Amino acid sequence: MLQILKESDNLIIVIHEIYGINQHIKNFCDLLSKQDFDVICPNLLEREQAFDYSEEKIAYLNFIENVGFSIAVHKIKNLLLGVKNEYQKIYIIGFSVGATVAWLCSEEECLDGVVGYYGSRIRNYTQIVPLCPIILFFP
Repeated sequence: MLQILKESDNLIIVIHEIYGINQHIKNFCDLLSKQDFDVICPNLLEREQAFDYSEEKIAYLNFIENVGFSIAVHKIKNLLLGVKNEYQKIYIIGFSVGATVAWLCSEEECLDGVVGYYGSRIRNYTQIVPLCPIILFFP
């Protein structure tokens, strides 16, 4: 898990893509922390080494076979349960599968907003009715 805590009243949970917590995600979390947010990025893959972009097929299979959306959502909802009383505002930003996980968590009352980038699997979960503002970016 990557955590950058600045004793802020506002938290952003970053949900990585199939590659794990790679340099892109680390840089993004650092950028958010410089805006005075606390940032938490759970390691959904539970492996130290992120996959390289050249390992897309392996990374995708690893996510589907070893994590999946239901386990990822469970982890994020547990995280939310643990931090919801510590912050005035909580946001989620997700990338790819992380955007779909963010979408699936958008029914949680403690969330103040969700941003999703390239969550193509959201199309499989159109029955979700978010309880917070959402911005979704699609290619």
